[in-house]
Amino acid sequence: MSRHSPSTAAQAERPGRGLRRDWSASAALAGFVAVVVSYSGPVLVVLEAARASGLSAELTSSWLWAVSVGSGITCALMSLWTRQPVMVAWSIPGAALLVTSLGDHSFSDAVGAYVVTGVLGLLLGATGLIGRVLAAVPTPITAAVLAGVLFPFSIKVAAAVVENPWVVGALVLGYLLGRRFLPRYAVFAALGLAVLTALLRGRIEPVALDLSLTQPVLTAPTFSWEAIAGISIPLLIVTAAGQNAPGLAMMHTAGYAARDRLLFGASGVASIAFAPFGSHALNLAAVTAGIATSPESHPDIGRRYVAGVSCGAFYVLFGLFADIVVTAFSAVPPGMITALAGVALLGALQGSFSESMRPGRHQPAVIEAALITLVVTVSGIAPYGVVSPFWGMLAGIAAYAILRRPAGPGSR
Repeated sequence: MSRHSPSTAAQAERPGRGLRRDWSASAALAGFVAVVVSYSGPVLVVLEAARASGLSAELTSSWLWAVSVGSGITCALMSLWTRQPVMVAWSIPGAALLVTSLGDHSFSDAVGAYVVTGVLGLLLGATGLIGRVLAAVPTPITAAVLAGVLFPFSIKVAAAVVENPWVVGALVLGYLLGRRFLPRYAVFAALGLAVLTALLRGRIEPVALDLSLTQPVLTAPTFSWEAIAGISIPLLIVTAAGQNAPGLAMMHTAGYAARDRLLFGASGVASIAFAPFGSHALNLAAVTAGIATSPESHPDIGRRYVAGVSCGAFYVLFGLFADIVVTAFSAVPPGMITALAGVALLGALQGSFSESMRPGRHQPAVIEAALITLVVTVSGIAPYGVVSPFWGMLAGIAAYAILRRPAGPGSR
């Protein structure tokens, strides 16, 4: 269900003139930055889950290969198919869930649980059930969920400046100068000035890189009720609530008539296909989608899909050399990538805040419900292993149900 003007929807869905003609450096850079952001934070959750469960180096590398290559292929194909910047990534809350639960099961049982999660996600997504549920939620509430997901990234910039004032301060200065003089390349200016400053101050640590390709390991899935109950069901819930819902909301907020059945279905198929190599769950991304769908990617909404294609290509490249990438990131100064993510998401954060404060066709009480949604989402609570975006949306819906007043026909 679309939540934007017909003219915007038509513009977002118009046939592309061809990737070659639509290509732009700013959109390609947005895709690259999205991958850098994914590898600077979310990938660390995967590595921690692997460490906590005692996985071998080979299985850990295979896991990283699977989520990277699986995300990349899905990003590129869906972006080309829809001419929209479709951003797919691995489930961050799902990986966090596995930090404590993966070690309780054999790895083959865990792989079997991943397959079950993918099948359930495919069925729920392709039938449109998830999309219908999300479409019924008032727009300010879904926008507030998105704002709550993005807000923690941006507020970390100030702490990063205090921790590393020269490098991160240069990054913020580069971003502001870029926004003032070259808005489309503001993130590039931020990254370039930060790297230059780090080099001049000797903050880039020398590392030894192994140039060999990462070798994926195929694990035949086995199935146990314990693993399905302990991994599949919680993983399905946190992925749908914590990633797919904000990811779809991000695309709607950016002006795209996202086809939820197609996108959720494709993510489900990719999850099943790459599960035997260690991928736990693939889904729509919200944080990196904020980078790809922003005007800084390209002023023309119909040409931002190039960022999705670029992101997919870089994901595959990074996945093929996963060991090298992880080693290289260890050389980056503290706080630099955190701050890069924060400034890159400011535009998306502004848009989601703005949408959460507009009642539209809903009663004014929806604004207060959206604020409640935002507060709960930002809180980071995770009772029963279910992440805060789910509880934020639930709290906002419940609050609006209580606060709204009876009205005449057509009122919502």
